Amino acid sequence: MVAQKRTLEDSSSSHKFKKTRISDGQPSNNSFSTGLVAEEVDFPRGGGSSFTPVEVKAIRAEAVKEANEELFVEGESQQKATKKKKRKSEVQKLVEDKNDKIRIEHLNYKRMNIGMKILGQVVSIQPLALIVSLPNQLFAHVPLTNISTQLTALLEGAEESAEELSEDEEGDERISEPRIPTLSDLFHEGQYVRGVVTAVYAQGSTDHSVIAKSRDEMVKSSRRVELSLYPERINAGIQKADLKAGFTLSTAVKSIEDHGYILDLGLPDVSGFLTFKDAEQRSSTDERLHLGQLLDVTITKMSNNGRICNVVADRSIFTSSCLSEVTNASSVLPGTLVQSLITAISSSGLNLQILGFFDGTVDQFHLPHPVSEKAYKVGKKIKARVLYNYSSSPPRFALALAEHILALKPRREGELTLREAFPIGRILDGVKVTRLEAERGIVVEVQPETKGFVHISHVSEEHVPSLSSSGPWKIDTLHRARVIGYFPFDGLLQLSFKPSIIESKFLQIADVEVGEVVKGTIKKLTETGLFVTLSGSIDGVVWPNHYADITLKHPSKRFKIGASIKCRVLVVDTERNRISLTAKKTLLESTLPQISTFEDAKVGVITHAVVFKIREKHLLVEFFNNLKAIVPIKEASETPINKLADAFPVGRVVRVRIIGTEPEHSRIIASIRQASVNSQTVMADISTVEIGNIVQGTVSEIHKDNAVLSLQPTQVRALISLKNLANFRSLSVTQLCASLKTGDLLEDLVVVTRNTEKGFVIVASKPKAKEARGLKGPLSIDTVVVGQLVGGRVTLHTRNGTLIKLNSHIGGILHPTDTCDDYESGVPFPPIDTLIKAVVIGIDQSRKQLSLSTRHSKMYPDQVKPIVDREICDISDLHPGEMVRGFIKSVAEHGLFVTVGRGIDARVQIRELFDELSDNKDADVAVALQGFREGDCVKAVIQKVEKNKISLSLKPSNFVEEDFDDHDLPMDADVSRDGDTLGVIDNGVFQDAQRDDTGESSSEDDNDDTMDIDINPDAQVFKPADSKQPDLAPTLPVPSLKLTGGFQWSSTQPRTENEPDSGSSTDESDIEASSGKKKRRKRKEIEYDLTGDMHTKTPESNADFERFLLGSPNSSFLWIQYMSFQLQLSEIDKAREIARRAIQTISFREESERLNVWIALLNLENVYGTDETLENTFKDAAKSNDSKTVHLRLASILDEAGKLEKAEAQFKRTCKKFGRSSKVWTLFGEYYLRRGNLEEARKLLPRSLQSLDQRKHLKTISKFAQLEYKQGEPERGKTLFEGIIESHPKRWDLWAVYIDMEAGQGDIQSLRNLFDRVFALKMTSHKAKAFFKKWLELERKIGDEDGAQNVKQKAIEWTQRANAS
Repeated sequence: MVAQKRTLEDSSSSHKFKKTRISDGQPSNNSFSTGLVAEEVDFPRGGGSSFTPVEVKAIRAEAVKEANEELFVEGESQQKATKKKKRKSEVQKLVEDKNDKIRIEHLNYKRMNIGMKILGQVVSIQPLALIVSLPNQLFAHVPLTNISTQLTALLEGAEESAEELSEDEEGDERISEPRIPTLSDLFHEGQYVRGVVTAVYAQGSTDHSVIAKSRDEMVKSSRRVELSLYPERINAGIQKADLKAGFTLSTAVKSIEDHGYILDLGLPDVSGFLTFKDAEQRSSTDERLHLGQLLDVTITKMSNNGRICNVVADRSIFTSSCLSEVTNASSVLPGTLVQSLITAISSSGLNLQILGFFDGTVDQFHLPHPVSEKAYKVGKKIKARVLYNYSSSPPRFALALAEHILALKPRREGELTLREAFPIGRILDGVKVTRLEAERGIVVEVQPETKGFVHISHVSEEHVPSLSSSGPWKIDTLHRARVIGYFPFDGLLQLSFKPSIIESKFLQIADVEVGEVVKGTIKKLTETGLFVTLSGSIDGVVWPNHYADITLKHPSKRFKIGASIKCRVLVVDTERNRISLTAKKTLLESTLPQISTFEDAKVGVITHAVVFKIREKHLLVEFFNNLKAIVPIKEASETPINKLADAFPVGRVVRVRIIGTEPEHSRIIASIRQASVNSQTVMADISTVEIGNIVQGTVSEIHKDNAVLSLQPTQVRALISLKNLANFRSLSVTQLCASLKTGDLLEDLVVVTRNTEKGFVIVASKPKAKEARGLKGPLSIDTVVVGQLVGGRVTLHTRNGTLIKLNSHIGGILHPTDTCDDYESGVPFPPIDTLIKAVVIGIDQSRKQLSLSTRHSKMYPDQVKPIVDREICDISDLHPGEMVRGFIKSVAEHGLFVTVGRGIDARVQIRELFDELSDNKDADVAVALQGFREGDCVKAVIQKVEKNKISLSLKPSNFVEEDFDDHDLPMDADVSRDGDTLGVIDNGVFQDAQRDDTGESSSEDDNDDTMDIDINPDAQVFKPADSKQPDLAPTLPVPSLKLTGGFQWSSTQPRTENEPDSGSSTDESDIEASSGKKKRRKRKEIEYDLTGDMHTKTPESNADFERFLLGSPNSSFLWIQYMSFQLQLSEIDKAREIARRAIQTISFREESERLNVWIALLNLENVYGTDETLENTFKDAAKSNDSKTVHLRLASILDEAGKLEKAEAQFKRTCKKFGRSSKVWTLFGEYYLRRGNLEEARKLLPRSLQSLDQRKHLKTISKFAQLEYKQGEPERGKTLFEGIIESHPKRWDLWAVYIDMEAGQGDIQSLRNLFDRVFALKMTSHKAKAFFKKWLELERKIGDEDGAQNVKQKAIEWTQRANAS
């Protein structure tokens, strides 16, 4: 086959063209010149040809046939002349030796030239460039401006935008222009790219690249070569005839149309088209392509006019497409899969013939197996991928057969990448040398199928000019090595044999641990810090405030370049490749625990910290790894401190004790006072000790009034009153002090109070009366029993009773009817925060809740006392005709609900309240109910008990005169036992009683959904026409029944002292005798009072709200109150209906009122709805109101609700839609800063500037700088402001904001420097007057009198200079 190819070349050597490729300077008689050129020559000279490619191909085929015949004859003659035992393989070797083999060369910087096309793999994405791995262990970089012409145009357009106009305009544009994508949006690590070499810099030359300085060897190496990915450069030379189905190209997105993308092929008069459907096949995400984004595509069809070709971006099709023929050598692009034929095998690789015409080589780095005749045979057809083209004539290409390059995927070790399988720094004990390259390095085998490369500079500590196979690194020897990097394109590990590197403790920044003590060498000392070399390429910095425990005036006297220094690692920032160290002796020698993460900050831990910021009311201290804590002023010292800055200068090391953490805010609270050396007692965490626990402890100190105990086994400090202990032991305090000694054990103590700030508890002796039934150890739901006495604190009042907190895990509920045996003398709802004792009468294991009772008969059953109000436990305990007392649970439109026992609620119908209401259909029901309040005690007569329903009556006719002497008011109710839900009455007029806050309903069984009660629907609201209102006076409730003021038709008329306190029949007869004229006059007064009351009375029912809304239908405040009222009744659906009704009712001109209702509805859906209902409501709100406002309000709602992930997602969604709004970006940044996510907040600023108009940039930067001052790092905010005023020195408003922010820091000297810089600029006298006035105010506020005088003097001098000029 070799002979065939050579004959082909010889046959074409006689044909020369006018334009030939220039060789490398080495003359060749057999230069490759064919008719396959980019342009035809009409008048060929000097052996040129005007044959068509088809004709040339036919001529060559004939020449090959003739050459084969001659070669066959020569072979026969050679066999006759030689011995008969010579084998065919030997003949073949002779043929190979006779024919010149193509030299297999490795790519290096010297062989690279401008214009070379090459395949690379992205290994790192920098802000302004890509780092690309090339074949043969080389690296290159691609600047941001060398990606595509479209991306460069976007960058230039952003830079050349008009100067910012006014900063007032917020801009409500909803359709944002295409934003400039970042390199991370366009590329990913491991991606293969085609590039063209645009520059090769000599080693040691001035750095011309856009890459920031880095100590990373890979990044440093990439600076020497610069690539371009422009499609017009990569695809240069491709002919239209080559654009057939299956041909692969590198393209760029030129524009986005309705149905797909127009692609720039880099060829004149030809464009590509990619449909949206085909574009989705390139990745699993739904994100659309960006303008200027590069795509590797495969042609599927060429249009008839030859101007548009349809392409697909499917990666699998691109990878498997194999090129079989071309019309020109320049059409063979790097990364193309081609048909090849093995023509020669050598120890350094393979020689190939590709596409039947061109020479190619494969070096050993890009072969999957070692070179051998067994693995590779001459004449075998294979598929290979083009890596790059040599600048030679005839054209020659370098190719690869490695599996990961053929598949265009990163090299992997099983499921892991090379970086994951062999992290940097890993030491390999035995790697085997497999190949030596004398001038380059050693190839080793780490494990089967895994190779490594040791550069000649890393073979030994000494300089090795050349490697020899007879030296210490001969083939098959084993050596110890360490991973120092990777060559991703070649799939090799970068190794080192140097003992210094193998034994080095630190090889990269990530190897250094926070808090570790390290030794280094002083590299240099500057004004900003001390730079220390730890090992090799790893440096650390010691900031000035960490030079020593005290401030050094002359650090150069202490730190000498080249001297050794011992430091402790303070911060390791892997993203910025920075290590911060401390040389403070206290931190170096500290044996206290180190806090470097929020999880390390456990309450009670004592450690060292450094003061780094001082506020008026607190200190900010810093632990390791930039973790900060706040020290309130009261925790700074045992003695009062007037000025924290004097007692705790910045940089001082202090001992602190963690006293609290707030994980939701990532906040740590510490105390210097509690960690002081003078305090001998170590404060333990008291969170394990609950109020009410029975504990024991040993006496550690005895004082005049109390004793200090150490509780066992928690070691928590406790105080006990000596008087309490003396009473318990029936001794005097003097006798107790004489007998009590340090170390005595005190048992049966009850925890009564906890002081979390000071870390101690107060205990008392357990009364003997409680011993039999008291707590034994910590109270839990598993150990508590019915009849046990417990203690707790009242936390909340609900309709079902009082909630009592027993400990952090168990609660109890006290029903009003269980408070006492005599309702008249008891309190149904004990005040909140009072401590009470009660007996357990029921246990709910599932809810961890106890039913409690404070009835004397239950708590002390042995003591006999009269029971006035018996306990009603079941509906069977009630019988018609009996009188019972209960408590009003709720007041509704058509009656009252009264609770007479646990789970037993009763309803009183309006007609059963008073005798007059039964006969008078025109009575005003709403006014009749105003005399009743929730929680009042009333007396009623049981009318009937049937179907778990009880009817009561409060009519005076059901009682005798003695009953009124007891100051009780009767009432009538339908009662549901154990969970009969209060149903709808009279076609839905009367709704269920609302559920209490504990989630318990007033009943548990759902036997009936409605109650059949006979009420006339027409009598729902009565007019006071013919009613005898004074007749109700004798039945009015008296103050003893807690219905103060009595029942009146008008709530504004107070009850006089002359009115009777109890009812009598004589009063009724007197009132009936009053004249009709007086009655009419009384009715008019009542109507007048009710009308006036409508403007001052708070709505208490649906009817009240409806009346108010008739007068103010556009009031969002009233609508939202109505929604809140329904939510209190657990009517979620009704609240939604009211909100929708409000939106329909409020005038469309009242945009702010409508928006308020929408926001209330969003809040409702967030709390009570699902994600789906919230999303639907949000979409409706965005359509009906300003969309941006609704987006931001929803993000705020989610943030306040603690749904942080959803809030962040909403902010991102808002920024994507309203990317041209400065307010959106600043609010998102403020959200991140409030959550302590500083890095994410700072990333938003450059992203926002890419989306915002140029005129909004200054405003946005200023806002972010202010946020840094308020919630981030003021130093960073200062840096941002410095950049603003440097580019816009005449923006006086920005100067004023900058000064205000610095004033908040309290540094007067910094403010003085700022004012001096301001007055160095030229300004009007009006502006100067404003700045001088501001300066004077600040001097008087945070400066001193001398400073104020200095301001006045400078003002005079400035005025004189201004007048003189």
